[in-house]
Amino acid sequence: MAAAEFDIAGEDRLRADLYDFLGALLARPADKPLLDKCAALSGDETPLGKSIGTLARVARGLSTGAVESEFNTLFIGVGRGELLPYGSYYLTGFLNEKPLSALRDDMARLGVTRARSSREPEDNIASLMEMMAGLIMGRFDGPLGLAGQREFWGRHVEPWAEHFFNDLEGARNSVFYAPVGAIGRAFMEIEREAFRMAAGPTRE
Repeated sequence: MAAAEFDIAGEDRLRADLYDFLGALLARPADKPLLDKCAALSGDETPLGKSIGTLARVARGLSTGAVESEFNTLFIGVGRGELLPYGSYYLTGFLNEKPLSALRDDMARLGVTRARSSREPEDNIASLMEMMAGLIMGRFDGPLGLAGQREFWGRHVEPWAEHFFNDLEGARNSVFYAPVGAIGRAFMEIEREAFRMAAGPTRE
């Protein structure tokens, strides 16, 4: 059954759209259609909305070449970029460690497979954003319920993603990616609170 055939609540589709958007921005340098999409966005007065508005303003003044150069400096570099966007690195200080193994175990359990074209470890931030969107929309073995989403997010996203987005927002070479970091940070805060509320009150 295709994801479009599932009865997904409107608010969950919006969540998935934002996860997909972040995944697209962080997987590779933005091409012209994606940069134009960023430039056409409009925000509101919420922290997330203000960050979206900032991204739109920045995108209008940049070329795809400038964004590609910034992406390479931040994430690739000579030897390594300014940031290493991997869960294992943020949680252990090393690549390809236990957090990646735990993620792979959960991916296998949930029917999530690595794209054959990808050379990146699965705990890359872009991959995790795409996985969250897929789990919400049912792109793997059907939509994952809120409790399952909360468990996956709590195990593989919450422990480090907000820290990464903070680092991206404040990185020395961030221009286009500074508001991307702010969007990610604000969205992680929203997700944390939403999952907390959905879980109900905790017992003392």
